[in-house]
Formats: sequence, C-alpha cells, structure tokens
Amino acid sequence: MSKFHSLKIKNLERITEESIAISFDIPEHLKTDFAFKSGQYITLKTIINGNEIRRDYSLCSSPKSGEIKVAVKEVEDGTFSAYANKQLKIGDVLDVATPKGHFVFEPNDSKTKHIAAFAAGSGITPVLSIIKCALEEEVKSNVVLVYGNKKTKDTMFLDELLQLQHQYSDRFAIQFVFSQTQEDDAIFGRIEKSTVNLVVKNKYKHLDIDAFYLCGPEGMINTVKGVLEEHNVNKDTIHYELFKASKPTVISTEGVASGNTKVTIILDDETTDFEMPQKQTILEAALDKDIDAPYSCQGGICSSCIARITEGEAKMRQNNILTDGELAEGLILTCQAQPTTEKITVDYDDV
Repeated sequence: MSKFHSLKIKNLERITEESIAISFDIPEHLKTDFAFKSGQYITLKTIINGNEIRRDYSLCSSPKSGEIKVAVKEVEDGTFSAYANKQLKIGDVLDVATPKGHFVFEPNDSKTKHIAAFAAGSGITPVLSIIKCALEEEVKSNVVLVYGNKKTKDTMFLDELLQLQHQYSDRFAIQFVFSQTQEDDAIFGRIEKSTVNLVVKNKYKHLDIDAFYLCGPEGMINTVKGVLEEHNVNKDTIHYELFKASKPTVISTEGVASGNTKVTIILDDETTDFEMPQKQTILEAALDKDIDAPYSCQGGICSSCIARITEGEAKMRQNNILTDGELAEGLILTCQAQPTTEKITVDYDDV
C-alpha cells in the first residue's frame, strides 16, 4: 500500500490561467519509493479549514526525468484545487503518497509500436507522461495525440506539447480539437465519432495502432471506446482512466442483504477484525473503526481504495476502473464494495 511522506514543494509553474504545475523535492532516501511508471498518480493530503482533504493527481513528468510533478486545474467549488492555485507557495509542505495506479505505459525499446492517445482538458496529465516516456525510451515508436479543449488559452501544457512535436517531428503528431474557437489545423467541436474515425481510418490509417490511451470525462471515453470497438479493435489494447464521471453514482442495493458481516481487514501487515452492516461499504466501515485505509475520491473513479478479497464476496455499487480479469482475481474498490457473505477478508497489502 502507498504510504504518505511529507514533501516540500520545489517549484510552482502557472500553465494556464486556471491551472498550476506542482513539483516536489524528493529526499535522496525516498527516491526509490517515488519511482513510478508513466501514467501513474499520487495522492496529496493536507488540512484545509480544519478538514483533512485528499486528492489524486496524475504525474505529468516522465519516469526518466526523476521528477515528481503534477498539474492541478481549479474547478468550480473545488476545495483543494482552489487552495493549490491560489494559496500554495514554494517551500510549503504537503503529505504525498507514493505513486500507484494501473493506467500505465511500460516501454519496450526492442519493439516498434504505434500509440494513439485521446485526452480532454486535464486528462492530458497522465497522457503527457506516457507520451514523454514513449518518445524518450522507444526511439522507433510513433505517437498520435488527439487533445480536446475549449480554447487555446485553456490548453494545459500547450507550449510543452508543441516543443515535443518540434523535437520529435518525425514520430509525434498532434490533432487539436477546440469546442469554442476555430483555429488553423484544429478541429472545431468535441472529440466524437468523426474525430476517432479521422485518426484510425483516414489521417493516420497508415499506422497500425498497437495501443490506445484515453483520459478525460466519462462521455468522451465511452465515445472513443465505442468507435474503436466498432472497428474491431482488441479491447485489451484500449486503456483508459476517468477523471470525472458524467453521472452521479446510482447506489444499487440489489443482492445486498440487510444483515451484518464479520470483516477481517489486512493493512500494513496488521489484521483488524470487526462486524459491519452489509448496507455500508467496506471503506465506510473501516474508516468508522479508525482504520487508516487508503482512499481519495470515494466515488469509484480513482483506484486509491483498491484491495483484494481473499475470503467471502462483495457487490460493488459501480465500477469504472477494474477489468473483468482484475475482478476475477478478487480485486475490489472498497469505497463501492458491500459485503454479501457472513464473513469477508479484505487485504489492502496484496495489490
């Protein structure tokens, strides 16, 4: 399980009017702990107005750089995002969990690959890390990015992406999409079916895409996935990560009993036993027992609370992350999982 470390802010960089990049100073003795794969994220924790706030942010740097860097876009009524954009200063200290996440790209320079990425808004952050890694560590691979925003001024990492395009002009292509302004060489509108077809069936049809990486709102991801599947793209080559669900969580109680379950929680090599109502999620019950279980969004979008069931069964309210294979291996999102058996053992360490 990822552990928190108090890290000092090394640098702050304004990248749009509403977003800021934060890099951290990593002490020498923690550099191994903070080694990461491109596409992974870190959890930031701090106290704001007397309340503990946790938020997940994808790393936008490349693993080769050794830099721990995230970007935070201020959102309406966002507690941490407003704090980060308006109050954080160089030298401030935040609690930072070590990197984790399954939305990853692992380079293999012995192969030539073609990669296509679709990102919208702040969904560019893990995708940028993946692009950098592919360009730096797979010297024969090609990358195509489709990147949607409202306007150029809202486009996170615009200058950095253009610099990468210039540096790797023979291997990296960008198709910008703007929904509120018309720009030269850009598509006007949103990332939709015709945008995906442009990449896979027209403009880049000469590339046999080996892997697709999607990050953005749920609607965009579902659209892109749907079109790719219509073209018989192997589902195993489509990787995605949500940063925002388009619909509120619908809590289903079907198949969940109204009794109690005896729970065993394994966390940081410690075992805790207690009884919980089956109407609660495992995470809710663990937090009620003052167990410091990992979590962030509590909405089934991030994977901070992931654990493995080694005994018993549970039903998840919703699942936007885990694959069928991972579910078959016993992995669950504890913020969504309600026990359905008299006994259940949940291991946070075995993931």
